[in-house]
Amino acid sequence: MNDLLAALAHFPQAPLGHVAPTPLERANRLSDALGIDLWLKRDDVTGLGMGGNKVRQLAFYFGDAMAKGADAVLITGAVQSNFMRTAAAAGAKLGLSVHLQLEERVPSNDPLYKTGGNVFLDDLFGAERRSYPVGEDEAGADRALAAWADELRANGKRPYIIPLGPGHPPLGALGYCQAAAEYLEQYAQHTVHVIASGSGASHGGLLFGLRALGCQDPVLGICVRRSAGEQIPRMFDRCREIGELLGIENPVYEDDISLFDDVLAPGYGQLSQHVAEAILMMARLEGAVLDPVYTGKVFAGLIDLCRRHIIPSGERVVFWHTGGAPGLFAYQNIWEDLLSK
Repeated sequence: MNDLLAALAHFPQAPLGHVAPTPLERANRLSDALGIDLWLKRDDVTGLGMGGNKVRQLAFYFGDAMAKGADAVLITGAVQSNFMRTAAAAGAKLGLSVHLQLEERVPSNDPLYKTGGNVFLDDLFGAERRSYPVGEDEAGADRALAAWADELRANGKRPYIIPLGPGHPPLGALGYCQAAAEYLEQYAQHTVHVIASGSGASHGGLLFGLRALGCQDPVLGICVRRSAGEQIPRMFDRCREIGELLGIENPVYEDDISLFDDVLAPGYGQLSQHVAEAILMMARLEGAVLDPVYTGKVFAGLIDLCRRHIIPSGERVVFWHTGGAPGLFAYQNIWEDLLSK
């Protein structure tokens, strides 16, 4: 057995339903429109809580939580976080209480953004939520989450914190090491992979997994939260941390990390004309739904790379559709305002 697969087998995973394998589908009409051989890796259909890539990651976090006897899970993230929505669903399925800290990362006073989309689903799945007023303060958000865990502990709960900031064991990234192996079972010839690069768990796990399995396919990360210059060292650290967690040598070199931030503006979670056009193109040519925060931005980046011939004509490309469609409904007013201009 490959060292990666043997190492992954040592980590407990929670039973979160049908997670994998997810479909690999050719996007025929988009292939014609963009002049490439485009395939969609449909991680939007992982099944739990309206799906998405976070199901793969949370299988490892909830597996660890349950192995440690936890009965409460805490997590911090943006108001329209897919991770938190899926964590709420996982808690409902497994019988653990879930406590969500919503960070004000996106400057919006739209009441639909504050209460619709993923937030509505958080409530539907029975999670408790609190607001954290600062959007770009990972250390402060972690401290606030730890204080909340202390409150729960004082009330007799056994809390487990899912950390999103750097410097913690990246258990969630292991889900995308597995996804790399799954993809190579579906197609083992040369491919360019395009994926969101935010926390680095999905991007880092996929890149680490492919390299550990001997695959040298390019993995292009589209920045969704911070600039490429800021993200490159974060990604390299994330890959190093994955190797340390698994107990195997890090097969990722710095020049393996390809990042593009050309469609990041105006910032994390903020809709632009380019992203709106990308969402419309995917919907009207393939009937698939993207979100403004991650997949819409990634697909806008992919279109840009094709137009600038960084991805050459005829290239086989896999777009990792990591889900997030529920968040689109929180942007309806913002969407209509943008398209009316």
